[in-house]
Amino acid sequence: MENGLRIFNVEPLTEEGHLSVEAVGSIRSCSLLHRTNLIALVAGGTMPKFAENTILIYDDLKKKFVLEFTFTSPVLSVRLQRDRLIAVLQNQVHVFSFPNNPRKLFSVDTRNNPQGLVAVSPLISSERQLLAFPGMKVGSVQLLDLLTTEADISSAPNCINAHRTDIACIALNQQASLLATASCKGTLVRVFDVYSKVQLVELRRGSDPATLYCINFSPDSDFLCCSSDKGTVHIFALKETRLNRRSTFSKMGLSLGTYVESQWALANFTVPPECACICAFINNSSVAAICMDGTFHKYLFTSDGNCNREAYDVFLDICNDEDL
Repeated sequence: MENGLRIFNVEPLTEEGHLSVEAVGSIRSCSLLHRTNLIALVAGGTMPKFAENTILIYDDLKKKFVLEFTFTSPVLSVRLQRDRLIAVLQNQVHVFSFPNNPRKLFSVDTRNNPQGLVAVSPLISSERQLLAFPGMKVGSVQLLDLLTTEADISSAPNCINAHRTDIACIALNQQASLLATASCKGTLVRVFDVYSKVQLVELRRGSDPATLYCINFSPDSDFLCCSSDKGTVHIFALKETRLNRRSTFSKMGLSLGTYVESQWALANFTVPPECACICAFINNSSVAAICMDGTFHKYLFTSDGNCNREAYDVFLDICNDEDL
């Protein structure tokens, strides 16, 4: 935030702590190491206290910074995993071992990536942990297995050509088997099998161009949600795609191209329009949206398309009144 950093638990909605602007300044990007005491911070915004080309690691138990990683250009985003730190720059992705014996494992050049787009699957097995980011070709996504890629190992890039225009949003499922992408047009979300690189389904958010803020899979990968600047969160079925809505023209048997054949959202709900928000599944039947205006929305959805609000709150008003 512009005035520091705040950490919330979502279910139930409670503030777990905050770092004041006096302590850390304004923050561009941050990441928790799961639910541990380690927090990665990147300065940015109007009141940065630290250099924007540095990732700082804050230890919430020791109440101090314990580590830093410095680069030659500003860091656009950072991700922490159980044994990896991923730093995204405008034209590079750097991967470090972390938190034990931190060292750079490898770096990869990327296409111009001003949003710092990156997705990493959680390490839920010892088989693979995928990293996804924009490839060198327009509309492509490059995939790397963090468990097998090292600095001294040369491997051919594993790329999926997803769109004809630049990538705007990417997501991986927890099982590291599916990749979801959207382009800067923002009308379609495409889901690919990462093993075969085959497109499994094409989901239509809408017909008008939009800026997609977020894509997320449900824990079991049966559903997918996305949010955009249109003020609507869309929920799609992936396992039983017959649940998704179809165009009226397709029911009439008219052949009008891919627009008619696209699958539309099973369910949706609205949030404040033109207000950036992220969305994610709390479980396999509920979705939460967290918006830049400080509002929290939780909706329950059913397989027949019903979507009902279960909770609404202004999360910025929730405070534990303790500066860390």
